[in-house]
Amino acid sequence: MFTPDLLAGRVALVTGGAGGIGQAVAAAMAACGARVVAADLNAPAAPQADAIEYVPLDVTRAPQVAACVDGIVARYGRLDILVNVAGIVSLGSAAGLAEQEWDRVLAINLKGTFLCCQAAMPAMKAAGFGRIVNLGSVLGKNGGNPRPWLDPAEQERASNVAYGVSKAGIVAMTSYLSKELAAFGVTVNTVAPGPVASAMTTGFPQALRNLIPVGRMGRAEEIAAAVLFLAAPQSSFITGETLDVNGGLWAD
Repeated sequence: MFTPDLLAGRVALVTGGAGGIGQAVAAAMAACGARVVAADLNAPAAPQADAIEYVPLDVTRAPQVAACVDGIVARYGRLDILVNVAGIVSLGSAAGLAEQEWDRVLAINLKGTFLCCQAAMPAMKAAGFGRIVNLGSVLGKNGGNPRPWLDPAEQERASNVAYGVSKAGIVAMTSYLSKELAAFGVTVNTVAPGPVASAMTTGFPQALRNLIPVGRMGRAEEIAAAVLFLAAPQSSFITGETLDVNGGLWAD
């Protein structure tokens, strides 16, 4: 299905491109023929493929986001695909959540996703084609994995309400934008991963890993495959959807 020419001639922006999932998405798209701009606050630890260009970007800063998108359009004449991977995790209980941490999580995960979508919309609308894929989470749907009534320590070592709210907001945003952009040939969808093995999840409690029906955490490449499916030209009749990729942890 994912042939080397699947995205031939397309230009993609992947935010959070230096992280585990971001790098996997960028690599998968480059392998399918896309020219990829991987944007992140941090430089990638390993060299990128020739078809992947790294640029620095703080997604919470609207002028930086606009300049990044404008630069891509100026260099390549188009922006066909936007994948919003940039995000942070936040741990602990609601009772112990500081206001500053709430603001930080919502600014990066939710506001940053919106700013990137907003900046990409004009070029996609003008071209009559676009694919926007946002990264949500199972935690935006299920109220969190921890079971504090059984073990309060699970909550302290797992993602908190700010993270869940930011990802739930992305699901709502996807629904809104999909309707606003449908008439322009632009689809907007969300991939909602379950726990994925990465540097962000090294402290994920074993008791919660045991709840995943397939018996393991996900791999970044598996999330990238779902993103690639939704970014493909053939997925033009799918929009406003949230695709769960969580090993059976949650289904709706």
